[in-house]
Amino acid sequence: MRGFLSGAFAWAKRRSWLLRAILLAFLFYIFIRHIGDTEYQSIFKGLNLGIHELGHFVFGILGEFIGVAGGTLAQLLAPIIGIVMFFLQEDYFAIAVAFGWLATNLFDVAAYASDARAMALPLVSPFGGECYHDWNYLLDKLGLLSADKTIGFLFRVLGFFSFTICFAFGGSLLYVMMRSYRKKQIHKENNL
Repeated sequence: MRGFLSGAFAWAKRRSWLLRAILLAFLFYIFIRHIGDTEYQSIFKGLNLGIHELGHFVFGILGEFIGVAGGTLAQLLAPIIGIVMFFLQEDYFAIAVAFGWLATNLFDVAAYASDARAMALPLVSPFGGECYHDWNYLLDKLGLLSADKTIGFLFRVLGFFSFTICFAFGGSLLYVMMRSYRKKQIHKENNL
């Protein structure tokens, strides 16, 4: 972990901070909205929903249960794949942002899972026809339908921790970027 952080901070010293700070502030706004409203839908909702629906199609070849679960699997795997990809590319701030993206998905899944018994959320189907409530089906098959609120809460907790990683890591990188920028400015002023 120490090697990862030292590499990340060395990377950050060579990067500009302003646009990244704006992006992190926007993610913080999304976090606050998610905390205050369990059904909040951020700007990521369309992307997350598209990936969710694609997951049903992709995982559907593995049977009905996995096909239904595939929406959530794809929705959570996409940002995790992003985290791995950005790690391999050594784009450390993008890793922090991908944890924020993962958090938005976890909050979306939390709302969906918590709604399993009530089935009050509006559902969509990309091909028309009858809509199924994934989490009602999944939890019913697993005999856990009465635990829908608890499972939803656990996804919210995971979303909270994912956002925490986003802000702690992203904020640390921004701090290094700003200090490095300030040192460069002081160095320029002293050489004038």
